[in-house]
Amino acid sequence: MILQTLSFYLFASICVASGVMVISSRNPVHAVLYLILAFFNAAGLFVLMGAEFLAMLLVIVYVGAVAVLFLFVVMMLDINFTELRQGFLQYLPIGALVGFILLVELLLVLGSWAVSPDAGAALVATNATVGGTTNSHALGRLIYTHYAFLFQCAGLILLIAMIGAIVLTLRERVGVKRQNVGRQVARRREDSVVVVQVDSGKGI
Repeated sequence: MILQTLSFYLFASICVASGVMVISSRNPVHAVLYLILAFFNAAGLFVLMGAEFLAMLLVIVYVGAVAVLFLFVVMMLDINFTELRQGFLQYLPIGALVGFILLVELLLVLGSWAVSPDAGAALVATNATVGGTTNSHALGRLIYTHYAFLFQCAGLILLIAMIGAIVLTLRERVGVKRQNVGRQVARRREDSVVVVQVDSGKGI
């Protein structure tokens, strides 16, 4: 139990510090890297709670796709961040007001927070497996049996959305050579090769 408590405080402190560095970093690439670090520590917190499926999703989906996509977009786009920060002072009073309200709410929550004496037993019961089956196996069995049709429909909707996004963003540019596979396959030898008889001592 002491090891779990120490791991919780370690992951939580690094996660909070990474979140603060995300919003305070001047370099956007560093902010994305701190975001990835926060995701990893949040995944560690999920593992401590016995939700290894959510931890795996957080690492694979958010770190492996979303955060890396953010990193590539920030590195590839030539954005003038100095120009974007020019209007920072005019939004400072509103941001300070929102931050003060959130601080008051956090203080109210922490002031009324208390540890239940049954928290340790509940944590052990959460991490325990039911019938020798982990929650990942139970969730997969539930999705692919009772909700298999809805799961396939959700995948089909995501596929249609991806194809629609590609079609909507596809632009035809003039002067750009494109490969036409059907035309290349349909080419005949007579249309592409010309045999020329050149006499000796003469050019073409």
